[in-house]
Amino acid sequence: MNDTPITLDLQQDMIDQMLRGEVKEGNGVTVTVVHANGEEFTVFIPFAVINVPSVIWRAIPQNEQLGYIQIVRFTSRTPDELKTAIQELRHAGVKGLVIDLRNNAGGLLQESIAVASQFVGEGAIVYEKTNQNERAINAETGGLATDLPLVVIVNQGTASAAELVAGAIRDHERGLLVGQTTYGKGTVQQIFRLSDESSIHITSAEWLTPSRHHLDGVGLEPDITMIPDPNGRDVEMGEAIRALEATLQS
Repeated sequence: MNDTPITLDLQQDMIDQMLRGEVKEGNGVTVTVVHANGEEFTVFIPFAVINVPSVIWRAIPQNEQLGYIQIVRFTSRTPDELKTAIQELRHAGVKGLVIDLRNNAGGLLQESIAVASQFVGEGAIVYEKTNQNERAINAETGGLATDLPLVVIVNQGTASAAELVAGAIRDHERGLLVGQTTYGKGTVQQIFRLSDESSIHITSAEWLTPSRHHLDGVGLEPDITMIPDPNGRDVEMGEAIRALEATLQS
């Protein structure tokens, strides 16, 4: 790769670094592949901006009346990607949704409000509390899935904005939480850079769920607690499907 041999002992992060660079005309990486018969194939791959999806969705194979939406992170594209997911799943005829927020470390606050608003029709999504006052940030209108039964999967990697979404869904009785207790990140911090390149972090506000549950240092306790399977079987997903099917049958 760019005249540097790639061997099996080369670390993955070093290979990744070789495949990245400034996006501009003529900039890229030359990759040469040597086949088993000794023939070589060389290709130039230009650098380009790659938008990694923040939302993944599909109908659940075990029961195609159920849809699965994983929100990996909150970015500026997430609300539109989520709308597309809901529209496509509704068009496919799903009657309920599993929302997977596992290992979602959060992201942009306004985007998390837009996401929660797709499932919560009205009322507060979160309260922002300072030492002077408390204000409610309410749901946006026009949610596309405010009528569909929900189950939300969470774990210890569910944090910050993802916790706000999970907390709003539960507090508005829109769905159950399945999994493990979430991380517990519920503060707003301001960062001030100093002349010596150090910084001061000042907590300026705290986020509370609609029922005024404190998140910071506490997290959200799931309605159905699951112990992760040591063999990697997705027991949380299985329980979420079971709970959602039970809701649809009631």
